[in-house]
Amino acid sequence: MTFQADSLEASLTVNDLAKSEAWYRDALGFTLDKKYDREGNVFAVALRAGAVKILLTQDDGAKGMDRAKGQGISLQFTTAQQAEEVAARIKEQGSVLDTEPTRMPWGVTVLRVRDPDGFRLTISSTHV
Repeated sequence: MTFQADSLEASLTVNDLAKSEAWYRDALGFTLDKKYDREGNVFAVALRAGAVKILLTQDDGAKGMDRAKGQGISLQFTTAQQAEEVAARIKEQGSVLDTEPTRMPWGVTVLRVRDPDGFRLTISSTHV
């Protein structure tokens, strides 16, 4: 029997939870789904963009705050929105794209950007 999954969600450990939450909200347009706290201290936030969910958790420093994050992984999002509009929003919020929206031979437009912790995001637009 093969594995049958229904969805995939990402959990990212970040250096500055408030900064990362603001970036995903303001630059990409995610909305807050839920905050998680212990004894009055927020340690994680669940964000949503359509059917996509991301959990951001505050790094506790146990493995060193200077450790590299986001290496060896790329989160890939597909949207029916125009990639150029998504890119404009990201840049308006002060982020720099790794690659500008580029039309691929198979019909999608792709852009790449990194979040504040260096996690690579690839956004593909199916809008024609």
